[in-house]
Amino acid sequence: MGLTVDLLELRDWRNFESCDIALSPGVTVLHGPNAVGKTNAVEALQLLTAGVSFRRPRPSQLVREGCTAARATAHLTGDGRAIDLACLVEGGRRKFRRNGKPCPPVEVPGTLMSVLFNPDDLAFVKRGASQRRDEVDDFGRQVHRGFAKVLRTYQRAIEQRNRLLRDGAPDLALLDAWDASVALGGATLLLARLRLFERLMPKVSEIYGRICDGEALRCAYECSLGDDVMGMSRDDLTARMLQRLAEGRSDDLRRQQTLVGPHRDDLSFTIDGRDARSFGSQGQQRSVVLAWKMAEVDLSAEILGERPLLLLDDVMSELDERRRAAVVEFVQEDIQTVVTTTNLGYFSPDLLAASKVVGFGN
Repeated sequence: MGLTVDLLELRDWRNFESCDIALSPGVTVLHGPNAVGKTNAVEALQLLTAGVSFRRPRPSQLVREGCTAARATAHLTGDGRAIDLACLVEGGRRKFRRNGKPCPPVEVPGTLMSVLFNPDDLAFVKRGASQRRDEVDDFGRQVHRGFAKVLRTYQRAIEQRNRLLRDGAPDLALLDAWDASVALGGATLLLARLRLFERLMPKVSEIYGRICDGEALRCAYECSLGDDVMGMSRDDLTARMLQRLAEGRSDDLRRQQTLVGPHRDDLSFTIDGRDARSFGSQGQQRSVVLAWKMAEVDLSAEILGERPLLLLDDVMSELDERRRAAVVEFVQEDIQTVVTTTNLGYFSPDLLAASKVVGFGN
């Protein structure tokens, strides 16, 4: 099974003064009313495994009111190893440590990755393109060590080029230089995304079909550089992006922003040939994201050789009975899972009997 989290310790973290949560290697259910800290515990687990939080908090927001510092620690064991991961927050800064030694945030996912599914994700199909891009990029950062660096390099190049565009690009030679940088960085990021997408999509479609009685889901990567980029080399992608930047320069100058590149791309989904965003039912759209999250778990196991930690934050209340059953069946497949809920009635007696149930606010 690989590494699992045995214990989560929180000190002056969010609403907790001191809280120790022993986790099962299988399913742990965090049960209690709203606003007692269940999501705060899940957030700490995500930070300690992914290096980021879905809430994107400022460091000061992680510290309990009236305190000057906070600490979250996860104790991991497996495969003959014992690892302590800690996140320390003090002086408006957040620092990570692995077995007591400093650990850069980009290296945190290298220990044990996690996949988070929360209610905000249920709008994955309908919300803006940035959420779908972020989903691919957040997954890429965890399964490939160099992905985060590629993403940051491209984002910085786009920021610099956009700053030059806002100034009216008085130095065209400098704009040419940034075009070259953006094109190379964009091609590198796009290639990494497309490779992940090609491996994820068959899994997403297959899992969706199982959840939805054989309905056919098709997923497409919509690239601002054209529909024929799949299978192109990095050199060819770089040349294509340079061409599109040159062709769109006057529009970029007028709009004061870079209008082509991976930061403008999107994903689309069709169900039995109909656009899921416009014509899919709420149940179908929620099945798409459920299938996506399950596919991430399966693919990460293929790439990394071990199952990730699955974090399900209050999603059972948002799913109907059939989709809850699909989740329950999935988490019983040797995946360490932490799930929060206000209602134990969403779970079968057999699952609860095999799970560790931790009460909050009781």
